[in-house]
Amino acid sequence: MLACLPSGAHVFVLDAESTDDTVAVARAHGAEVETRRWTGFVTARRYALGRVLTRWALMLDADELLDETLCAAIGRTDDDPSTSSGQVVAGYRLRRMTMLCGRTVRTAGWSNERLLRLMRTDRARVAANSTGAQVHETWSVDGTVADLPGAILHDSYPTLASYRAKFDRYTSVEAEALAPSRIGFLGSVAMMPLRFAWSLLRYGGWRDGWRGFFVAWESARYRAVVRAKALQRAR
Repeated sequence: MLACLPSGAHVFVLDAESTDDTVAVARAHGAEVETRRWTGFVTARRYALGRVLTRWALMLDADELLDETLCAAIGRTDDDPSTSSGQVVAGYRLRRMTMLCGRTVRTAGWSNERLLRLMRTDRARVAANSTGAQVHETWSVDGTVADLPGAILHDSYPTLASYRAKFDRYTSVEAEALAPSRIGFLGSVAMMPLRFAWSLLRYGGWRDGWRGFFVAWESARYRAVVRAKALQRAR
């Protein structure tokens, strides 16, 4: 991830007490590193944003890379800070393409995400999502938002086991923010076939072979698993 950043970028790495070589590798690439106890995604990102001293802030996770087109576009940001109508840009949406087992999943909704990730530091905010969970946070800026060419490559799932581990972790985090509801659980189960069909047909998941079917199914059952875990917590 660090090697793909624009030349001369100031890099701040917030380390959550890792036990591998994260700190050493980051410092070897010239990054400023701070270790902090893990308190959740939203609070960690909010803290990191508060430590940024540069005009622009780019938020990337450790499993995300910039392709050459996006890297070059980010490097030119200060040269063209306005839209075609002359409005000053306060943030940029970046396209993210997610990989599964070494290959980009181009359908099923995984490669058309537009995420606000590059922002004027003094205009940026981060908050929990609509459920209040400490995962899949929401970024916003005060001002105009535009798009940049290129893509973030999200290489988060090198194996099916790694996908299942994150699936289990994220559903547990989201369940903690939900009030137990049997009706909510039954409703999410009833929606599973529709979500599965939507991913396969509307997003063309079938064109990605077994990866598309796998992603469609796991995405369809995600909410039901969250609701089930919320119910289990209440027992």
